[in-house]
Amino acid sequence: MSKRAKLLTISSILLVIIIALYIWGYAMQTVSYTVDSDKITEKFKIVFISDLHNCSYGGSDQSQLMDAIDEASPDIVIFGGDVIDQYGGTDNALTLMSEASENYNCCYCPGNHELKRGDLDEFEEDVAELGVHVLDSDYCQFTINGQEVRVYGVLYASRLKAIEQPIDDSCYNILLAHRPEEIDSYLNKGFDLILSGHAHGGQWRIPHILEQGIYAPDQGLFPDYTNGMFTYGDTVHIISKGLARPLRMILIPRIFNRPEFTIIEIQ
Repeated sequence: MSKRAKLLTISSILLVIIIALYIWGYAMQTVSYTVDSDKITEKFKIVFISDLHNCSYGGSDQSQLMDAIDEASPDIVIFGGDVIDQYGGTDNALTLMSEASENYNCCYCPGNHELKRGDLDEFEEDVAELGVHVLDSDYCQFTINGQEVRVYGVLYASRLKAIEQPIDDSCYNILLAHRPEEIDSYLNKGFDLILSGHAHGGQWRIPHILEQGIYAPDQGLFPDYTNGMFTYGDTVHIISKGLARPLRMILIPRIFNRPEFTIIEIQ
């Protein structure tokens, strides 16, 4: 084999590997967590959808995501921030919320991308009309298996002050807080579980070496909080890698960082 032929063969193999990694990097992965709590006598399950950025899975009917939700059979579906992007439409996000709200308790808190749009009020009205609880420095309460579960929602830690009623310790209290890097401000407030997204898993990850990825918004290079479960005393913090795979991320593909469908069982 000539030198040119060898070079062409090596280049072709590398190209195939790059394409395979790129395609694999956008295939949805289910990640499951189990959280123990002395408050819970009957276990319940949460599906956490974060950073969808109006992407579709399984076509415009969101069939892949709905199949995953139905298979998980959750007691609550929680939609984290950035279900839509700062650019473009809202149809895919609203379709998923509409389908999910028909059979499951649902709530939603906006993220930074929603705040950058000029139609946030309109979008929140559309979401509320679907029967999804919209949380913006507020909370909703569900009775699950005879247990009271409260879900609070804030975009920034500073907005915790806008929640007028104190935390009821007789409930299992969940905080939906989009930005994980503000974790220190969320702690010692009485929350049992904190759910975040925003960091997209650090974008490029190397398993067992660079688990938190190479870059995250508002954290910069080599961030500390992009995915996984962290425990702080009685508070558990779970960060989803999110489901974003928009075209505008094509130059910064997800590497060893597949979009995450998150299931959390509280027991």
